[in-house]
Amino acid sequence: MTGLDREATGLKIGVFLFVMFFLLGSGVWVGLALMGVAYMGMIGFTSRNPGSSMSITIWTSSSSWTLTSLPLFIWMGEILYRTRLSEDMFKGLAPWLSRLPGGLLHTNVVGCTVFAAVSGSSAATLTTVGKMSIPELRKRGYPEFMIIGTLAGAATLGLMIPPSLTLIVYGVTVKESITSLFMAGVVPGLVLAAMFMLYIAGWSLARPKDRPDAEPRIGFLGALRNSVLLIPVIALIVMVIGSMYLGIATATEAAAFGVVGALILALLQGSLGWNSFVESLLGATRTSAMIALILMGASFLTLSMGFTGVPRTLAEWIGAMELSPVALIAALTLFYIVIGMFLDGISAVVLTMAIIEPMVRGAGIDMIWFGIFVVVVVEMAQITPPVGFNLFVLQGMTKHDMGYIARTALPMFLIMVVMVAILVAFPRLATWLPAMVMQAPGG
Repeated sequence: MTGLDREATGLKIGVFLFVMFFLLGSGVWVGLALMGVAYMGMIGFTSRNPGSSMSITIWTSSSSWTLTSLPLFIWMGEILYRTRLSEDMFKGLAPWLSRLPGGLLHTNVVGCTVFAAVSGSSAATLTTVGKMSIPELRKRGYPEFMIIGTLAGAATLGLMIPPSLTLIVYGVTVKESITSLFMAGVVPGLVLAAMFMLYIAGWSLARPKDRPDAEPRIGFLGALRNSVLLIPVIALIVMVIGSMYLGIATATEAAAFGVVGALILALLQGSLGWNSFVESLLGATRTSAMIALILMGASFLTLSMGFTGVPRTLAEWIGAMELSPVALIAALTLFYIVIGMFLDGISAVVLTMAIIEPMVRGAGIDMIWFGIFVVVVVEMAQITPPVGFNLFVLQGMTKHDMGYIARTALPMFLIMVVMVAILVAFPRLATWLPAMVMQAPGG
């Protein structure tokens, strides 16, 4: 069974899956479970020394310079989470959005889109915008079904619109440019946000009886005065994303700019004391350490899988089936939706890339485009039971039962399925902007 023996591939996959689900089911941390699976694979199917291989791989993966952007973006999100950003954002957006069909429900989508551009985390986006919008929308008489559903779907934009933690992890795992991946997420993220807003407008026109009373108009000058509150957020977004687009900064350097900008913003607002500063550091440290441990385990698993020959054999098997790229993407969409029901997004990416990457490269699919595809299907997993992370967060915030929250999110899930079809039909949505960035000075 050792080495690249093809006849043992089924057995190897069976052993890997059994050990993985046993460890995950027993409550072991995901990162340690991945290391355990890889260790068993090295012992059972290779003649290599598993201890030395593990230590070298873990050190190499954790000392990546690209990875330093991850804790910085997480810390930036943690700092902003503890400022008055959300309250100011609602006041600035509400006068403009109340005039659209669907009214202030659009603040869920636009608020999540804006905050996603300075956070990178779906959970942080959902919590921040939810705390702001749920009480306000309830007070104005909007239907609970629409409040919860649109928030559940729109919060997933935190995974796509840069800076995205999932895209950083994907880029490190498949060794692609983080800046290119960030730029690739901009247009599809905005298209998906526009589709969510079209759904809200369509609901409003189809169900006029469910619409609350119109908001009192405050006039153009009043709306303009409130819009001033958006300037700090927009300035931070322009600084972070603009520095990457213009080739002034790498993703890591842009993350450092973002942290400094967030600290200045918090100090100017007077909303970040010593205690909240320490809490932001601790929160960023906990999240970064969790993701780093998962990445270490995933790197060791990738090495172990490579030695056993499983990815190569599976890639050859897929190749023998002669699936077209579209058929392969359709199969992977179903695969990620199922696996995403049981794993969080980052775990789903790092657990599967060792096997999926050779297939995708073999099919000639652009890895930058594939990163955006993966983010969309992982976004779906955030709002599908039984382990939809956004559903858990919303359940804690609203006290509704899980079945009700999942039903409210179903239309948003279907919109994301349509988004996958749009990405397949129009791949340049994801690849056009990165190509422009590469042509820019310093790109």
